[in-house]
Amino acid sequence: MSFSASSNGNSHCRNDGIWDNAGQNGYTRSNIGAKLDNYLDRKELPMYKDKPYNYASSGRKPSYRKWRFTLGVLLLLVVLLYWVGMFSSPSKAKAKVKDTGKGTWSWLNKPAPGKVDWNERRERVKEAFTLTWDGYEKYAWGYDQYMPLSKKGHQMTPGGMGWIIIDGLDTLMLMNLTSRLTHAREWISTTLNYDQDQEVNTFETTIRMLGGLLSAHYLSTTFPDMAPLADDDQGAPGEDLYLEKATDLADRLLGAFDSNSGVPYASVNLKTLKGVPSHADNGASSTAEATSLQLEFKYLAMLTGEKDYWSKAEKVIQVVDDNAMPDGLLPIFIYAHDGTFKGANIRLGSRGDSYYEYLNKQYHQTSGEEPIYRELWNEALAGIRKHLITYTKKSRFTIIAERPNGLESPLLPKMDHLVCFMPGSIALAATGGTTIAQAKQQGRWTEKDQADLDLAVELTKTCWGMYKRTPTGLAPEITFFEVDDPPKLEEDGPFRSAELTLGASAEWRDDYVIKSQDAHNLQRPETMETLFYMWRITGDERYREWGWEMFTSFVNYTRVEGDAGFTSVSNVLEVPPGTRDNMESFWLAETLKYLYLLFSPNDFLPLDTVVFNTEGHIFPRFKLIRGLKTGWERKPRDKDGMVARERGPYEEKEREREGKRSEEGKEVDKKGDEQGKEKGIS
Repeated sequence: MSFSASSNGNSHCRNDGIWDNAGQNGYTRSNIGAKLDNYLDRKELPMYKDKPYNYASSGRKPSYRKWRFTLGVLLLLVVLLYWVGMFSSPSKAKAKVKDTGKGTWSWLNKPAPGKVDWNERRERVKEAFTLTWDGYEKYAWGYDQYMPLSKKGHQMTPGGMGWIIIDGLDTLMLMNLTSRLTHAREWISTTLNYDQDQEVNTFETTIRMLGGLLSAHYLSTTFPDMAPLADDDQGAPGEDLYLEKATDLADRLLGAFDSNSGVPYASVNLKTLKGVPSHADNGASSTAEATSLQLEFKYLAMLTGEKDYWSKAEKVIQVVDDNAMPDGLLPIFIYAHDGTFKGANIRLGSRGDSYYEYLNKQYHQTSGEEPIYRELWNEALAGIRKHLITYTKKSRFTIIAERPNGLESPLLPKMDHLVCFMPGSIALAATGGTTIAQAKQQGRWTEKDQADLDLAVELTKTCWGMYKRTPTGLAPEITFFEVDDPPKLEEDGPFRSAELTLGASAEWRDDYVIKSQDAHNLQRPETMETLFYMWRITGDERYREWGWEMFTSFVNYTRVEGDAGFTSVSNVLEVPPGTRDNMESFWLAETLKYLYLLFSPNDFLPLDTVVFNTEGHIFPRFKLIRGLKTGWERKPRDKDGMVARERGPYEEKEREREGKRSEEGKEVDKKGDEQGKEKGIS
């Protein structure tokens, strides 16, 4: 379906029955429920508002009044039963969404077809995106935050950052939403100005804003038929708009890297260009945030030829690696002033996640020409297998646990939803983005690759279980798990996980522990991202089916009434789940994008030609050109993996003497052996 757009591109989704009968929390009411609500809400029938209808101060009523009341109640019941459809045929009593013929969501109530039309399902995702975008455009255009329930917006900086507009740009392009893209581009050209005296988060601004602008530049220049705009055409006055805005922003963000160590500060002032230490965590930066800026700045360096972007970004990884943390696993905080880690908390959830993601993707971004990042990835994955992989108690689901107090401390059987990026990253590393069949045909498939893929399959299943475990079909923000005491490690396996069978009493459900404070859902994309990778790489259609189930759960439970779009929800364990009145920008930038790509043909953005940043923005793979190269080397390690300590001049001379003595000793031993053989001594 499609919606007509006004000439200026400021089109809005109309309430033409598309979202009729959607409750405040997004769940679809049945006809019966709607009739009951209307009936009971009439003013002349308060029924059970404060007191029973027949409440009176006197003790008894005359008999004729009792009979009149009784008959009235019976008549009321008959009318009520008729109203709710008890005397209708069963088919008419089923819950359904009103169909006006102008585009509907009646598919929610239809049985699954015998043969799935994935292009049609892709269109359903597109409809969800357009409803969201049009609601934002109508009620909060230009604002950085959108509250769809209260239908208003809020700015994060005095002049706004374009948080939602820029984060959604490349999805507009992928979905060929030209009129909406025209309006967004016009806003960027005439309104967006980063010259603001404001501190912003270095990481979030890089991955969302810089990443969004660079992705828009890539798609608009490489795929001219994708949401084509004349202003983007070669030779047009505004052809470099996205790149110009990206360069201006990047130059402001570079101030964050001006620390003694080269590790970026948590924030930066866009006007003064000064880095600002974190206002929490004793001034330390998040490890994930400091080490997930590289794809963006390295791509910009390739586009512009400015090597400063490249050198500052890769310097961070060098500083991190020089710490020589055991088995490639990093604590989640790092000090910018000296490049050392704070604490020993190791996890792949918040503040740790995208460091590991970007190791793998940096290797692919430069077409395998920087093997140092492949080495770092392999080392880290081996460390994850050794220290963090464990299994649930009853059903043996594979989880990536945490070590809050270091690698020698007890495991914490907890997974943020954020960790669900990892199965997709493991599969991507195994094939490089091609299918398994292609990797085998090219002679690139090894036993390690198969073992890694097996791990990715099991972890994906665990993440899918987070959704299946709840009555809404939506995953919580955090899940804990029941594990053995002591926990089983990978070396204790292999283990075969149970099937995710239906039924509230299914035993596997006991392995998932969801606490009330963790039961909210922020429309996160990580599992959808992994499903996209797993489908493209394995060709197993169950990943598409799982994605479709997740999408229908979002439609059922996160829609808001009317034309405002979708919202985060507060408790996935309740139906309805309650709302938080906030739409995260990654709902547009990632969640719906990955679902759209999951249902798209496989030759639409082939995985082995692009990399996605941690906000779902799309960059090309490229060769090292313009003098770009890896500007650092790993320090030599000893047999325990520690950086070999640098020796002073005296120690170097002693080492040389010891080497000479060793060689002389070997020569003496050799002569002694020869003499012994001559004398017949064995």
